[in-house]
Amino acid sequence: MALLRIPGEDRTLSDPDAIATYLSQRGIAYEQWTARSAVPASAPAADVLAAYASKIDELKALGGYVTADVIDVSPATPGLDGMLARFNSEHWHDEDEVRLIVEGRGLFHIHPPDGPVFAIEVEAGDLIRVPKGTRHWFDLCADRRIRAIRLFQDTSGWTPHYTNSGVDRGFQPVCFGPAYVAPTVG
Repeated sequence: MALLRIPGEDRTLSDPDAIATYLSQRGIAYEQWTARSAVPASAPAADVLAAYASKIDELKALGGYVTADVIDVSPATPGLDGMLARFNSEHWHDEDEVRLIVEGRGLFHIHPPDGPVFAIEVEAGDLIRVPKGTRHWFDLCADRRIRAIRLFQDTSGWTPHYTNSGVDRGFQPVCFGPAYVAPTVG
């Protein structure tokens, strides 16, 4: 289940309906979804896509997406730090960023033009669609593990366009879900 934090308002939302409402008011689609058949975390990408085929087809029809793949990131991923560096600075894309999280957790920070920056921690079963042109950045949680289905309208449209605003440097790249343990002071 996702968590949404609005640091500028010192507010956290944990109810899925409240999260969906907050996000939809900002043009971002969110829902929780599960595969019709259980698929092991270690299943090949083709099996993951097959397990979620009905949802993928629904999303393709809804958003004009033409292809889907599975991204599988772990601490053992070659070049992981370089990959993450491409996405943990504020940027936007020429097409929607659609992610259906299959395993692991990640943190999207969203910078709307007319409100405070907020962060949504996503985990297995969370589906998020960040519309094209939305300023955002992404980090993995402490376990540095995520497996997600990605949908594209055109894979060439998924290039990050950096804002170089520096706003991302004012926010901690820390997940805040149940697996997060705050450091002790003393």
